[in-house]
Amino acid sequence: MNAFTVDVEDFFHVSAFEAVCPPDTWDRWELRVERNTERMLALLAEHRVRATFFVLGWVAERCPGLVQRIHGAGHEVACHGHGHRRVNTLDREAFRQDVRRAKALLEDLVGEAVLGYRAPSYSIGPTSLWAFDELVEAGFTYDSSVFPVRHDLYGLSEWPRFPFRLERLDGEGAGNWVPAGGRGPDDAPTLLEVPITPVRLWGRNWPAAGGGYFRLLPYPVTRWALRRIRERDGRPFVFYVHPWEIDPAQPRIEGAGLKSRFRHYLNLHRTEPRLRRLLSEFPFGPIREVVPGLVPPSP
Repeated sequence: MNAFTVDVEDFFHVSAFEAVCPPDTWDRWELRVERNTERMLALLAEHRVRATFFVLGWVAERCPGLVQRIHGAGHEVACHGHGHRRVNTLDREAFRQDVRRAKALLEDLVGEAVLGYRAPSYSIGPTSLWAFDELVEAGFTYDSSVFPVRHDLYGLSEWPRFPFRLERLDGEGAGNWVPAGGRGPDDAPTLLEVPITPVRLWGRNWPAAGGGYFRLLPYPVTRWALRRIRERDGRPFVFYVHPWEIDPAQPRIEGAGLKSRFRHYLNLHRTEPRLRRLLSEFPFGPIREVVPGLVPPSP
């Protein structure tokens, strides 16, 4: 199976709009995330697919029943932080409070450990690798915040494209994390990284597995890229989508830059039909079942 993942946030949470929709304005906007996530749940049920839902703590506080319905339908509930603040804009203490608050809230709602975390906008990068220390200390088993591509806002393009073990090296100071390669001590802290999967072409990683790229590229191009990953690399891919991407009627936010508005609103009306094709053409499951070793075998 491939991993199908959903970042559960509303249209006004996205980082592209953070300058014109700061957190103190969020309660003024129409809450659409619940109905859109319900549509996503119905779509997955129609295709008998279970997924991983990275739920924002802010959403969980306002829609606790939604989190419980996600869990009750057999999907994996994971953590998207609480306030949708990019990691590279936070200090360590603020990040610690954000992830622990969201993790505790989600675990209270579903009655089991939350294993995974995904940073808003894949914002763990070269200057914020200390976040992995905090994720280990908070009790997460895996992270899915690395996008190994070149992008103006995120990306660790030289890191592996498929799930790998991270380890912390010897030495003083925080954030000394690298893909595992036997360089750290035997007792070094480790964390499993589950990156968003790019396709390798012309000596470079290209994004192809969801989000704005799924809306930008014609569907046959996406299908070709995902099949190439499966056939050339022989590995499952990790796909992602947001509930607001199947909501073309969402309110338009004024004041954001042209690039931000283009990225956000492009082809929203095509996302759901494309998802139906995708779900009928590829097998999917939640991360905890697609990636080996995340859940210990039952005794």
